[in-house]
Amino acid sequence: MEYCRFYYCASLILSISGLVFPVMVGSIGINYGQIANNLPAPDNVVPLVKSIGATKVKLYDADPRVLKAFANTGVEFIVGLGNEYLSKMRDPEKAQDWVKTNVQAYLPATKITCITIGNEVLTFNDTGLTDSLFPAMQSIHTALVNLGLDKQVSVTTAHSLAILEVSYPPSAGSFRKDLVGCITPILNFLAKTNSPFLINAYPFFAYKSNPKQISLDFVLFQPNQGIVDSKSNFHYDNMLFAQIDAVHSALASLGYSKLPVHISETGWPSKGDADELGATLENAKKYNGNLLKIICQRKGTPMRPNTDLNIYVFALFNENMKPGPASERNYGLFKPDGTPAYSLGISGTDAVSANTTTTTTTTGAPAPPSPDSSSTGYLSISAAVKERCYSCIGQLLFPLLLLNYLAFRLAF
Repeated sequence: MEYCRFYYCASLILSISGLVFPVMVGSIGINYGQIANNLPAPDNVVPLVKSIGATKVKLYDADPRVLKAFANTGVEFIVGLGNEYLSKMRDPEKAQDWVKTNVQAYLPATKITCITIGNEVLTFNDTGLTDSLFPAMQSIHTALVNLGLDKQVSVTTAHSLAILEVSYPPSAGSFRKDLVGCITPILNFLAKTNSPFLINAYPFFAYKSNPKQISLDFVLFQPNQGIVDSKSNFHYDNMLFAQIDAVHSALASLGYSKLPVHISETGWPSKGDADELGATLENAKKYNGNLLKIICQRKGTPMRPNTDLNIYVFALFNENMKPGPASERNYGLFKPDGTPAYSLGISGTDAVSANTTTTTTTTGAPAPPSPDSSSTGYLSISAAVKERCYSCIGQLLFPLLLLNYLAFRLAF
C-alpha cells in the first residue's frame, strides 16, 4: 500500500513535469553521485530525475541497482569505470568481462549510451593512471566491437579544466604542453570512434580563487557588461561559455576543431566553508536556475552558436560523505529526503536574454583555472523556450518539487 501511494504521487509528479518542462526534455543531463549513507533507493530516484525534465544521467560507476531501477524509462545513461580499475582494463579479457557484466547485461532495457574511462585522470599527476588511461579506453572499445555494441555505446573520458595551460582569452585556449603527448592519441581515438570530448567546467572555482578580479555576475549568468575576446571579437557574458570556447580553441590548435565538446559536470555549491567565498544558497540558485534556462534555450557558445549544449548538471543530491571542503557535500539540487535544496527561481523576471546583454558597472574577466580542480570529490573513482514558458515554470517548479517531497514521505 505504501508503494502504491508513492507511485501514485510519482505519476502525478511526472504528469505535472510534462507541462512544466515540455521543451526541456531531451536536453538536461544530471550527475548522480552516491558518496553518501543517506540517499533514497534508486527506485525512488526515478521520479525525481523525471520531475526536473532530465533525460540523461551520468554515473561514476555502473551501479546495478540504479541501472535496474531505470530500465524501460527511456533515460540515457553514461556509466563510469573508476580510476582504480584502469590498470586492470589494459587486459582485453578483463575489459570484455567488465563490459559484459556492467553494460551488455542491462541492454536494451536500460539505455546505456556511453562509458567514461576514469575521471580527471590526466590532472592527478599519477604516472600509473596516466599510462593506463588510453590503453583502457582502447580495450573497452574493442570489447564493445567484439560484442556488437560499439555503434550504440561510445567510449570517452572526462577531464578537468586544469588540462588547459591557457584559458583566457578563449581564442587562445591551449592544452598544457606536458599533457599534449597524452591527449593527442585520445583525441584521435575520439575522432575515429565518433565520441565526444568531456570537460568538467566550474566557474565557481575560478571565482573562489580570484573574487576581487572576477565578477560574480559574470560567473552566475547575471546581467553584466561581459568581456570581448580581442582576437576573435566574440562577446562573452558568462564564464562558462568562455571556458567551453577555450576548450574548442585548444582542440582546434591540435587539429580537432570538429570534435564535439560535452560538459560532463558543472554546478555551484549551496554551502561552503568560511573561506569558500561565493558558496551560498542564493548563488547556487542563480547559477543552476540560469544554467537550466540556457540549456532549454538551446543557445550555443559564441564560437559554436549553432551547436546545442550537452551539459550534465552536478549534482542530483547533496552527498554527506564526500571528502574535502564543505562545498563538496553541497552541490545537490535535492537533499537526500527528496526535498529541493533550494528553489531554482526560474521566472520571467530573471530570465537570461538570448539576444541582449545588459551593461552594469561590474567587470571581470575569466582567469586561468586553479590547478586544484578536484571538482567533484570523486577521488577514488575518480527548441528554444519561449518567454511565456518562463512564467509558468517559475509558478510551478517549486510546488512541483514539494510534491516530490510528499512522494518520498509516503514511500517510507
